[in-house]
This record gives sequence, C-alpha cells and structure tokens, in this order.
Amino acid sequence: MNLRFLDGQRLWLLLAVLGVVIGYVVVQRQRRKYTVRFTNVDLLASVAPRRPGWRRHLAALALLLTLTALVFAFARPTWPVKVPRERATIVLALDVSTSMAARDVQPTRFRAARTAATRFVEGVPTRFRIGLVAFSGASRIVVPPTRNHARLERAIGDLEMSDRTAIGEGIFSSLDALEDVPVERGRRPEARIVVLSDGDTNTGRSNDEAAEAASRRGVPISTIAFGTEDGVVTIQGETIPVTVNRDALREISDTTDGRFFDARSAEQLRSVYSDLGTAISSRTERREVTTWFVGAGVVLALVGSAASLVWTSRLP
Repeated sequence: MNLRFLDGQRLWLLLAVLGVVIGYVVVQRQRRKYTVRFTNVDLLASVAPRRPGWRRHLAALALLLTLTALVFAFARPTWPVKVPRERATIVLALDVSTSMAARDVQPTRFRAARTAATRFVEGVPTRFRIGLVAFSGASRIVVPPTRNHARLERAIGDLEMSDRTAIGEGIFSSLDALEDVPVERGRRPEARIVVLSDGDTNTGRSNDEAAEAASRRGVPISTIAFGTEDGVVTIQGETIPVTVNRDALREISDTTDGRFFDARSAEQLRSVYSDLGTAISSRTERREVTTWFVGAGVVLALVGSAASLVWTSRLP
C-alpha cells in the first residue's frame, strides 16, 4: 500500500467514527418503528407528500466521510513521489567476450549492446558521472567516471571483443573506478554499477566474492542477462552454444540490493536501459499529504451541508 502514516496510532479514532455509524443506524431503526405506529398511511401521505426518502441519508454519509477524512489527516498521511537526484555515479561494466558475437540478437549481441549502452548514456543527466569497464578474460577501466558523456560514447563505440568471461573481475574494476570519484559536500555521491553479460564466469575471481565486496561498500549492482538460448558462435570452424546464465546474474543483484533484467532482444535491451536511466536519475521520497485529506473533508462537509439544506431545509 502506497499510503502510509507518520502517526498511525491516531487511526484508532476511526473506531469513534464507526460508533457514530452504529448510532445512526440504531436511531433510524427506532424512527422507522415509531413511524409504523401511524396507522393512517393515506393521511400521512397527504400531510407530508414530499419526503426526502433515501436522499436524507446523503447528508449523514457526507458527514461520516468528512470525519473519516479528518481522522486520516490527523494521522499525517504520506505518499511516495519521485524527485530528481542531485548527483550520482554510474559504472557500466560490459561483457566483451567472444560469446557476444552470437547472432541470435541482430545484428549481433555485441553491436546491439553497444548501441543500447550509447543510448543509455545519452539519456542520463550530464550532472551524473558515468564510467566504463570492459571485461572478457581480463577487466579494465576504459573510461573513469566522468561528466564528459561524449567521451564515453566514443569509447563505447571503440570497444572490441576478446575471449573468456570474468564477470567478477569486471565488478572489482568497477569498484576501483568508483574509488577515484572525488568527494563532494563531504561525501561521495551515490554509486551504482550496471553489468551486462551473456555468459558464465570462467576465469578470475568469483561472482560471489565480487558481489560481497560491492555489498560491503553499499554499491547496488543491476545486472542484465542479454541473449537467448539459441545463441552460438563459431571458433576455428567449431560451432559452440553460448547460453545465458540468468540465475548467476540474478544472484549478484539480489546480494547487492540491485535489480535484475532479462533482455532477449535489442528492443528489450533498449527498454531495460531506459528503465534503468529513469530509476537512477530519480529517487522515491515520502511526502506528507495531510492537505489532501483536509481538503477532501472540507469539500464533503460543504456537499453534505448543501444537500441537507436542499432536501430537509436544515443542516445535518
């Protein structure tokens, strides 16, 4: 439930509103019994030919809703809203191993990944620093975190593939890149790592070791599993299947409180990067919305009063 309360214990006052409801029902039943005693129905109709009927309950309903809204307001309700982040640092860690040459994603996994990463950089506010790490059998920091996004886009376009896959090393290089980010206003900006890979770690330090290191530093890692089960590459005339280990990548995200994405096409990958850009560029804060319920209470009170005056010529 998105609606939460800063002073939720005050909602116990809703029991008093419930008491009013019960009292109203009891009074109405007693009134009905009294009316039935008037045995001359024809005379009653001639004396009071225009009775409000069910409409007389609308004013009471408006009053009860007013009381409910005011109790909610008294409990200080809050609602989540998205606000722009002032600053953040993102490191893109891209798998450039040979398996990324598979053509199950057109034109290849590698080229589709480069295009999507470039569009991601274009969509991130320039006040954010973005770094680039490339990993295959080894890992290296291609571009340290920078606000020069044009430089980053050029570096993404210059990436080349190599053999083997070292996701753990890619994460450790990303953490090293974050160490070089300057302190601003007494602390380092919030940091995130985005890992895109299509395979298993088969060299270097393990995924678990890298994920635990990121978790200790409080750096969430979002992972993107890219490719399909039909991917193959040809190496020295031999056709080799290259599947995606989604469970391993999901575990990295779970360990670091990041997000896991499964992209099986270039279009899905672009969508993932778009979602990531939105999530990284903003954060969710809870804002007090007491005035919403005070306003609702005022409107309901006015509506109930007007209805009562029109149909009963008196205030509720």
